[in-house]
Amino acid sequence: MSQTRSADRHQTGPGRGVLPQRLTGLGAALMVLMPLAMWLANRSAPLMLGLAAVPLVAAAVAAGEAREVAAGLRRLLATPPGLALAAFLGWALLSILWSHDKAASLRAWGELVLPIVFALALAASGRFRPRPAWLRALALAIILACLMVMVELASGLSQRAALGLGKLMSFVFNRPAITALVLAVPTIHGLWNLPEARRFDRILAIALALAVAACALRSESASARLGVAVCAFCWGLAVLWPRLTLTAAGCAFVVAMAMAPVLGIAARDGLPALILNRFAVMTGQARIDIWLSFGEVARARPLAGAGFGTSATMHRNPVAAEVAPEHRLLLGAGHPHDMPLQAWAETGAVGAGLLALAGLLLLGRLRRLPAREMAPRLALFSAAFAISVVGHGAWQGWWIAVLGAGVLWFGPGAARPQGEDHG
Repeated sequence: MSQTRSADRHQTGPGRGVLPQRLTGLGAALMVLMPLAMWLANRSAPLMLGLAAVPLVAAAVAAGEAREVAAGLRRLLATPPGLALAAFLGWALLSILWSHDKAASLRAWGELVLPIVFALALAASGRFRPRPAWLRALALAIILACLMVMVELASGLSQRAALGLGKLMSFVFNRPAITALVLAVPTIHGLWNLPEARRFDRILAIALALAVAACALRSESASARLGVAVCAFCWGLAVLWPRLTLTAAGCAFVVAMAMAPVLGIAARDGLPALILNRFAVMTGQARIDIWLSFGEVARARPLAGAGFGTSATMHRNPVAAEVAPEHRLLLGAGHPHDMPLQAWAETGAVGAGLLALAGLLLLGRLRRLPAREMAPRLALFSAAFAISVVGHGAWQGWWIAVLGAGVLWFGPGAARPQGEDHG
């Protein structure tokens, strides 16, 4: 049974009245609007995900499916990746006990947990199964958001200045560019593999891929450009050699997680100046200096870390006294610009190990999928991890919400293990 047919049956089966259908449509529309919302306000993804979850859960309740929602939530939490992630969240909460700023750490923990709760609620509702019309609408929304980003950058943000919207700095479009990439992966896959894909759907998928790549190239986000490159490369390899690519991705993931405390040293000693000079200031030597600073924190507190959410003010943490004087200044950078290193610095080997376990368990689940379904999911995993290794703060709510939305857009019934009916 195809994803699309399952969705249609879910929307029109017995006990499905007009109200649940309208609420489901509202939730889907809010999910579709996420890339445009991120263009307008580049931290709005958690809000959009939360707003979408409300009508979708309400639709399930209105259809008399409250027990099914609760059971679905329990099933999600009981999966091996879900248990590992829950263990990390529990350890992160516990680590706040030794944070130097417990109130700020608790706020950071809430920023991480809230979009996870929204995504779980939305998935447990059982109401969000991407239909062809929703995928087409999302593709058009992403393309429009990319075009708006490029127009604003080309005009020197004159439209934003005239409307008085947000910061008049071009880096504010880095998050929308990354959002476009994450949401484009399931959309391209969905459009290309619709049961009765028309020429229009595949042309739209190609146009979407080109728009996302152009937006990444035009933006200031080196992370977005890296993500596009890794995604395309991994997707292609996974189609040709799925098991080999999955194994290579898993090994790279483990190595990156394990070597995070010495990432700065490895980059300083291993990257030639010719490569560093090709990057902007904040993606070149300064980024390595930040890794060196936070790497010393990770090595000073190797087991338990300095406490969840402490990166924002690490320069005021008592552990700063154990960092070499020449590296203390960049402890005020706000975060290490590397997710594995932030996990090590804040939650130690325990937290980093739990995150590594969750990632490996997720990759293990991908292994059971046919190559056509595994390839885009592995590509998204690899691109997202590559972005997180060189990009923003690990626990930022917009990033967690965008990742949750990207997973949801693949649809709960789209991927079935080898041997099951796909007709």
